[in-house]
Amino acid sequence: MFQLYYYPNNASLAPHFLLHHVDADYELILVDKASNSQKSPDYLRLNPAGRIPTLVVNGQPIFESAAICIHISELYPESGLIPQIGDPKRPLFFQWLAFLTNTLQAELMVKYYPHRHTDGESTIPNILAAQDDRIAEALAIIDAQLAHNDFLLGDNLSACDYFLFMLAEWSLPVPKSPMTFEHLARYLRRMCDNPSIQAVCGIEEMDLSEMTSEK
Repeated sequence: MFQLYYYPNNASLAPHFLLHHVDADYELILVDKASNSQKSPDYLRLNPAGRIPTLVVNGQPIFESAAICIHISELYPESGLIPQIGDPKRPLFFQWLAFLTNTLQAELMVKYYPHRHTDGESTIPNILAAQDDRIAEALAIIDAQLAHNDFLLGDNLSACDYFLFMLAEWSLPVPKSPMTFEHLARYLRRMCDNPSIQAVCGIEEMDLSEMTSEK
């Protein structure tokens, strides 16, 4: 039994996709961001960073979404969500997951929480404008990778694809959104047909119409 502390369409989304994909026995525990529950003493005992998500496995809490995704994937090697040791695609798995977390996700966090990155309110518009460019640059790199590949690692779905779908959803409000990139848009429309994505987005009451509509 896993316990996933989550909030809809938050960084818990990718782990939620994976738990559904592997058909794990898991319990969802809502962390109420509206009341700042992620900063409560009880939650901080599980996750001292005070962020979402946290996964509890056999009484052991794990935080950081990417780390949780790696752990779930390795607990279910038969799922194929992470290439096995010795597989030449394995280093590419870590490359793309690191790029997603350290580049695309990091740039998105600056865009959506600019006040954390300046001590002057007047600089926020400049930060936002710069972030739109940085996010577009990261999406362009991903688009190029998908030009000749069905998934980030090639022919096979991996945990990286679920993580990318989460971040792409967050990127939709950006002026040069994921849906403006030919290969990335085609990939995301196809990913919307994934049964785990459909089921989890239903549970979290997420609207996928912007990704599924042809423009």
